[in-house]
Amino acid sequence: GIRKLCCELLDLKDAVENLCGNRRTKYLAFLSKFDCNGNCRMSEEVVEMEHELVELRKHISSQGIIVQDLMTGVCRELEESNQENADTNDTPLDPKVDDVQEEMDDPKKKFLEKIDVLLAEHKVEEALEALEAEEKNFSGDSSTESSSYKSSFLERKAMLEDQLTGIAELPAVSANELKKALSGLIKLGKGPSAQLLLLKSRGSRLQKNIEVFLPSCSICPKTFPAALSRLVFSMISLTTRESGLIFGDNPVYTNRVVQWAEWEIEFFVRLVKENAPPSETISALRAASICVQDSLNYCLLLESQGLKLSKLLLVLLRPYLEEVLELNFRRARKAVFDSMEVDENLPLSPHFVSAVSAFATSSNSLLVDSGMKFLYIISDILEQLTPLVVSHFGGNVLPRISQLFDKYMDALIRALPGPSDDDSLTELKETIPFRAETDSEQLAILGIAFTIMDELLPSMVVKIWSPKNENQEPGNENIVPNASTTTELKDWRRQLQYSFDKLRDHFCRQYVLSFIYSIEGKTRLNAQIYLGGDGEDSQWDTLPSLPFQALFAKLQQLATVAGDVLLGKEKLQKILLARLTETVLMWLSNEQDFWGVFEDKSTPLQPLGLQQLILDMHFTVEIARFAGYPSRHVHQIASAITARAIRTFTARDVESALPVDEWFVETAKSAINKLLMGASGSDTSEIDDDHIILHDEIISDSDDTASSLSSVESFESFASASMAELESPTFTDQES
Repeated sequence: GIRKLCCELLDLKDAVENLCGNRRTKYLAFLSKFDCNGNCRMSEEVVEMEHELVELRKHISSQGIIVQDLMTGVCRELEESNQENADTNDTPLDPKVDDVQEEMDDPKKKFLEKIDVLLAEHKVEEALEALEAEEKNFSGDSSTESSSYKSSFLERKAMLEDQLTGIAELPAVSANELKKALSGLIKLGKGPSAQLLLLKSRGSRLQKNIEVFLPSCSICPKTFPAALSRLVFSMISLTTRESGLIFGDNPVYTNRVVQWAEWEIEFFVRLVKENAPPSETISALRAASICVQDSLNYCLLLESQGLKLSKLLLVLLRPYLEEVLELNFRRARKAVFDSMEVDENLPLSPHFVSAVSAFATSSNSLLVDSGMKFLYIISDILEQLTPLVVSHFGGNVLPRISQLFDKYMDALIRALPGPSDDDSLTELKETIPFRAETDSEQLAILGIAFTIMDELLPSMVVKIWSPKNENQEPGNENIVPNASTTTELKDWRRQLQYSFDKLRDHFCRQYVLSFIYSIEGKTRLNAQIYLGGDGEDSQWDTLPSLPFQALFAKLQQLATVAGDVLLGKEKLQKILLARLTETVLMWLSNEQDFWGVFEDKSTPLQPLGLQQLILDMHFTVEIARFAGYPSRHVHQIASAITARAIRTFTARDVESALPVDEWFVETAKSAINKLLMGASGSDTSEIDDDHIILHDEIISDSDDTASSLSSVESFESFASASMAELESPTFTDQES
């Protein structure tokens, strides 16, 4: 009963749509019935027409009576004439009389005449019933007369089929008339032809609806795929339902419907591509996302009707969506570097604005503008994506975001002093309108990059990738986090970290090189400082060498600046200080000129030089431990340098009775205390081109300092965060 009611409602809907489609034509026809004085002649013409029809019926009836009377009179006259001839001449009756009478009485010929009349009057239902009844009664007589009748019968049947086909092919045929015509064809044994007519009719109707809709695509370029998909998939659903009601569940018919639906989907995707905005625009990305979202939702609904079209749709849409994504990210790449000036009214989240603006410097605001513009471009792209696009194509979006972030890091590297590793990126040289010269400006660059990498970008992505988005639409409950999505996000964050590490390492490398080398290019940290000493100089026994004392002061100075610029970013401060310390040791470990002096047999070596080098290594490790940043990697490098130095000195037959490790550790801690106490009278250490002056004096062994570092408070600015807050993927070994 419900199905029947639904079918009737659909028929009613089709009838209303046909009526609405022709309303303009009917309206113009109605207007034509009015004369210029406004007097309506409609009713008069209707009465006239009815009168003419009545007269025509009377005329036809009278003509029929005349023909009937004529035939009856002719037959009677012939019969009387033949009877008279038979009486007089005793001759047989005229055979024409028998033929006429036989013709009048032959039921087969009467039936054929009846069918001809019904076909002429287009009474297809009555003709179909008559043919069906006659076919049941028709015997398999193979005589010549029977064969002739069968040929005539089949001829009438073909005529009825043509009439039914003509009805089904009418452009404005109603759903009810179409259904009757198709049912008639099925009764005539033409089921496949009937289904083709159904598919052709619905396809033609869909084509007309699309032709009416397409001119409006330019008005709403972002949302037109939603309306277009509704037209296409609703027609597919209607056709599938009608086919099931008329033809049943026969696989032959259902397969043909599936094939037709696939053709329509291919046509739909082609229309979306042809009428979408240019692929590099943000409107095209939004249009493609809406297309994927709505189309897949409709495919999910069609699965209840036995149609599984999602895979085909994804295969067809994937190249188009990937093209739109690629061109949008290319546009974004150019937009980031075209101009660093941004509109103050960018629709960014206040949280993002405040997070980036915290690094603004009085000397140059372009750095903050660049970060704001980068975030806006990424946010604008992500906001266009729908949940189902994220679910099926998120793996294509994340790498492109990381690539864009990597390009942004390359641009920021160009803003730092010194050459970058990748000098092939010449297109970025002229696109950065600012240069970071001071420590505070360079730290601000690192702070913005770290904040974007560690907080803002992940926040944007997680909001879009979250399965419980506030804007989640009904029917998207099937979007749940899975192992592959989690893995993609982890890999993506690793790529962001890798890109940021390039910027961080460039800063550390240039900072350390500017510390190690003088303006003339001479190194301050050379092997000569470990060649002197006669065992009488107590300073070598208790203090690290001057370059490492200067390193301590330099790190302390940078920590003070970082405490102001990177306020609240203790994690980044620790990472930078740790990496700077590591960079110094790595340079020393890889500097062949340094080790070449020790390996040169003509160079005299003293045991005190080895002791001083080992003390410098312990001093560096204690700096890391005391500052509270990861020290295991520093310890590993320092241990490797120590082991190499011992091997080198031993190979030169330099005998040395080294103190135990505890002595070096305590001496290094004591040296830190001495340097901190000595720094209380001055703010910074000074490094000139030829030598190092630490707080205007060299600290001697006679200073009275405690061996414990627990009471020292002046070093708090070095690293103020607790170790529990440090979760850098690069430095996982945390020691206090």
